[in-house]
Amino acid sequence: MPDPENPLIVQGDKSILLEVNNPKYEDARNLISRFAELLKSPEYIHTYHITNLSLWNAAAAGMSAGLIINALETYSKYDVPGNVKTDISDTISRYGCLEMVKDRGSLLLKSEDSVLITELWNHKKLSRLLVEQCDPHTIKVRAEQRGHIKQALTEIGYPVKDLAGYITGEFMPVDTLDITGKGFPFGLRDYQREAVDSFYAGGDVRGGSGTIVLPCGAGKTIVGMGIMEKLKCNTLIITTNIIAARQWADELVDKTTLSQDDIGEYSGEIKEIKPVTIATYQILTYKTKKKKNNDTSEAKDSDEDNAEFPHFAIFNSRKWGLIIYDEVHLLPAPVFRITAELQAMRRVGLTATLIREDGLEKKVFSLIGPKKYDAPWKELEKQSWIAEALCNEIRIPMEDSQRMKYATAPYRSKYRVAAENPLKLVTAKKIVEYHIARKNRILIVGMYLEQLRRIAKMFDAPLLTGATSNRKRKELYDKYRSGEINLLVVSKVANFAIDLPDANVMVQVSGTFGSRQEEAQRLGRLLRPKKDGSVAHFYTIVTRDTRDQDFSSNRQMFLTERGYKYEIRSEFKEPSSS
Repeated sequence: MPDPENPLIVQGDKSILLEVNNPKYEDARNLISRFAELLKSPEYIHTYHITNLSLWNAAAAGMSAGLIINALETYSKYDVPGNVKTDISDTISRYGCLEMVKDRGSLLLKSEDSVLITELWNHKKLSRLLVEQCDPHTIKVRAEQRGHIKQALTEIGYPVKDLAGYITGEFMPVDTLDITGKGFPFGLRDYQREAVDSFYAGGDVRGGSGTIVLPCGAGKTIVGMGIMEKLKCNTLIITTNIIAARQWADELVDKTTLSQDDIGEYSGEIKEIKPVTIATYQILTYKTKKKKNNDTSEAKDSDEDNAEFPHFAIFNSRKWGLIIYDEVHLLPAPVFRITAELQAMRRVGLTATLIREDGLEKKVFSLIGPKKYDAPWKELEKQSWIAEALCNEIRIPMEDSQRMKYATAPYRSKYRVAAENPLKLVTAKKIVEYHIARKNRILIVGMYLEQLRRIAKMFDAPLLTGATSNRKRKELYDKYRSGEINLLVVSKVANFAIDLPDANVMVQVSGTFGSRQEEAQRLGRLLRPKKDGSVAHFYTIVTRDTRDQDFSSNRQMFLTERGYKYEIRSEFKEPSSS
């Protein structure tokens, strides 16, 4: 029932206004974030929007239209507009009204709605993908175009439920251990087991493809191991870089019955193909020079991709039964193209956020699979599975000379001028001195190398960039883990897959414009639970009243949706909890 004391206002355009300073704010946010996307998050009113994709992902994760409408009505100040309830019901009903099945070797689209089948048979965007209409409820489609059909159907508003099944893949025995190779007790946590079960679905065709969303530090790699244990098949793991690939290998050897001989690395340095192979996105998207070809027929697309991207051959090098896409929100466009051809293999995407700054979320949905599991970050924090984190944005001024430089800079250059504000080093120095005195482990992260070089020189600290060799990176990470060094200055190469569990302070001096995913990944470097239960501190230093501040506000949106609040300050103040 509507209640003026409630925190929500639901509007006819499917936008939702959420009042922050309301006792029911957290409960309402935790519900609506499951089926709506955060658009804006200023201090007092947050704006969400209900989209087709957000509803389809909610439906795939088990939410019904009735549950969504009930959530809105429970927390709304006023009546939920009738058109919104109707749109929610209609959109949710579209997910699953079409099913893709296999029957006697043929790939079929089926629906109880004969009018819909007729509409699809006559749809121009689908014509090259369809073979024949078998009966009023069935269309035979081109089996080799399974991924492209799913993409096209999602685009026209009828996401298909893929029940066509998957190849088994070559058998590979793998089990998780009760005691790790390092001698520690081990077992999947409850939420990790739930994530595995939601993907596996008892081995039924209703499982086998989808994405698992967990915060950094919550054990996405462990979930991948759990899925491998269920399927027991040759597995291809694709991750962001060589360091991440080797961390996967170390974890598999430490926590499963796999040996190093079972695991191959396929990267720029080593090219091994074994029952479990770990490849990098970089090597897969390595391009050869493309020869001119006047034949524009679509039938040659796949062959041309394999010629242009020679390492795509790895996808056919063994009878893979599972492909794991680590950090799936970073999946490069060429890998989407080959993934469209791999729909008969089980696929799981692991990520902390489904947000893509290039707007390709629908491709993840249709080609990797819908969201199967999404754990609330703050719930995991309350259970001490991830560290508590305090976020601060420190807004600083510019000196007059820098202000003039900013004022006269071309629009495209203004962000860099503001982001490299020399006064940021003064604030960074105060933060570092405070936390070094308390023996904290600190990361300073930024985008611009010259800025990072100045900071590294100021602190006489190691600098890690894209030019740093993998050998040197490993050496620095090992020294940081051992406590030999407690301050690292890092570029954006450290956004992903760094296993530095004792890092508990990050100072962000610049970032990739307004990237929400980068903000989430950077905070994630601090979220592994600390042995002493201490709080993590995430500082962002921005230049006040500039594009730096504007981008910072956008970057914070995803974390705000996940329940994190940024304290806005004009200078560094000693935190109340250290």
